[in-house]
Amino acid sequence: MRRFGFICMMFVLPTMAFAENIEKATFAGGCFWCMEHPFDELDGVISTTSGYAGGFKKHPTYQQVSAGKTGHTEVVQVVFDSEKVSYKKLLSVYWRNTDPTTANRQFCDVGSQYRPAIFYSNDMQKSLAEASKAQLQKNKPFKQDIVTEISPVGEFWAAESYHQDYYLKNPLRYRFYRYNCGRDQRLQKLWGMNDGGKHE
Repeated sequence: MRRFGFICMMFVLPTMAFAENIEKATFAGGCFWCMEHPFDELDGVISTTSGYAGGFKKHPTYQQVSAGKTGHTEVVQVVFDSEKVSYKKLLSVYWRNTDPTTANRQFCDVGSQYRPAIFYSNDMQKSLAEASKAQLQKNKPFKQDIVTEISPVGEFWAAESYHQDYYLKNPLRYRFYRYNCGRDQRLQKLWGMNDGGKHE
């Protein structure tokens, strides 16, 4: 029994240590279709889920959120291994894939349901997000003020299944939407990157 218990602990302890490194980060940057890809590319990101946060209605639907009736904004929730990728790195990727100068709009999508926001899960994320925003305000490559909201995440609601991994399941429609929305063109103008919003 003692040997069995020891063997069990050999498997359980690494699992427990791994679980302690798993965190969630929630970001709003306009259409959630466009926010999954930049984070999916990062080593250490386990999953991305499109959804809704920052609202008051339980179990919101896409139709309700897109109509601006629930107070939510479209978000992507990132599950990551903090031993492999830091929250600071996620923030860096987030900023360069959004337009932080518009309060209730991202590119062609207009309304509070598309407002840019960082939704923190704990005090550490709040502190890092605020410090990142302050630092960017000092060193931003554009003139406008940064208006991105920083708020507690509250309840996160996963979007409908057809929204998940949209850029992978519908690559042509995704690219057509992204181009016609002017996303990459605006990102290049803001951040001066030729690839429009790719992470550093």
